[in-house]
Amino acid sequence: MSTIPRELATGPALRFPEGFLWGAATAAFQVEGSVAADGRVPSIWDTFCARPGAVRGGDTGEPAADHYRRMESDVALMAELGLGAYRFSVAWPRIGTDPSAPNQAGLDFYRRLVDTLLEHGITPWPTLYHWDLPQSLEDRGGWAARETAYRFADYADAVAGALADRVHTWTTLNEPWCTAFAGYASGRHAPGRTEPAAAVAATHHLLLGHGLATQAIRAHGRHTAGITLNLFPVHPADPADPADVEAARRVDGLQNRIFLEPLLRGHYPADVLADLAPYGLGELIGADDLATIAAPLDMLGVNYYRDHHVSGHPDENSGPPSEWVGAEHTSFPARGLPRTDSGWETNPGQLTALLLDLHHRYPGLPLYVTENGAAYPDVVGPDGAVDDHDRVNFLLSHLAAAHEAITRGVDLRGYFYWSLLDNFEWAEGYAKRFGLVHIDYPTQRRTPKLSARQYAAVIRNNGLRTR
Repeated sequence: MSTIPRELATGPALRFPEGFLWGAATAAFQVEGSVAADGRVPSIWDTFCARPGAVRGGDTGEPAADHYRRMESDVALMAELGLGAYRFSVAWPRIGTDPSAPNQAGLDFYRRLVDTLLEHGITPWPTLYHWDLPQSLEDRGGWAARETAYRFADYADAVAGALADRVHTWTTLNEPWCTAFAGYASGRHAPGRTEPAAAVAATHHLLLGHGLATQAIRAHGRHTAGITLNLFPVHPADPADPADVEAARRVDGLQNRIFLEPLLRGHYPADVLADLAPYGLGELIGADDLATIAAPLDMLGVNYYRDHHVSGHPDENSGPPSEWVGAEHTSFPARGLPRTDSGWETNPGQLTALLLDLHHRYPGLPLYVTENGAAYPDVVGPDGAVDDHDRVNFLLSHLAAAHEAITRGVDLRGYFYWSLLDNFEWAEGYAKRFGLVHIDYPTQRRTPKLSARQYAAVIRNNGLRTR
């Protein structure tokens, strides 16, 4: 019997291109657990979790989904779902910060993971950095310090040296916006600093670290290398209101263009440089930095969850400390759209718009949707099943939006759902569930949800039906 909900199974079939890559994603700190195993050193998230009130419920990264100890059975579950690729992150704290003596026990875990994936016919897609900076580097300034970019390159060299014979596609950074602005400006993520100038410095050093890490990866042979950005289409709430138009310009600059333009055109946008001049962006740029940052990408990973509907008029949530450096009094008025359990409005048509915009502005660049997903208040039924119809609707509507972009010429080559497993959701702790697979945290029992079965059907058919 089909697991496709009746209301979503009546439309025409949408087929994806032959060879389209179907995957799912996780991040080390969110799923691995065993935070002190095999010589792992403390990270900024260990420190942040220990801060009273920083994480909902006082939750920590232990045990998370216990993936460190349950890796083999988790990979077998991936194979059952038919995944063609698994996007995971390497925990920098498991590798350590001594470039002359990387922690072999930590590298061995990722060697085993890669080997197990390959044995099951699943392509490994490692991300080198998904927000878990070693605390010792934060103690020396963190990403606000230029030195961290060079230490990141050393770490990339160590990981690539261990895995380059079996891994061929690499992502350097995941969502550097979150690292810089949520970590150093608003302080809602680790390391919890509220220093706008440090956030701007972190932005530049993350980009520099990406460029240096790309060089390190390619020194180990010809590999596909890219970066993953969380990109948001940005629209003024009232296009006739100059305050809203200006706020939208600033938010677009901070969210999107401050990363895209240096990476793909070799310069920061002039308006963003002007906006951030009081925070010293221009003075951070070394003579060869932009050339290093703009090393050609083999692909761009696009993380899409929602779009931004922006007003220049403040509300009760506006003001410092804010992620919007130089635009602290911006607000985001509600539009009456459906919302996820995270409070995020869902707007799948804007995924099509985003992909088309990237296709036209940066022609010739292969794209992957490297994250797309939603949290909902999943309920385990009396029979033990999790019938998450909201997530199924989210998944299929966004896949239809991705397919629409392909039909309109976008070179979109793959899709990774976020997340494979319910996990530690950063400052929200274990309160939000994004997974295709339900985790009962006390027992660590895995239960594939209805959305997992639906996604498996999409993968088998290389397509779906819509309304």
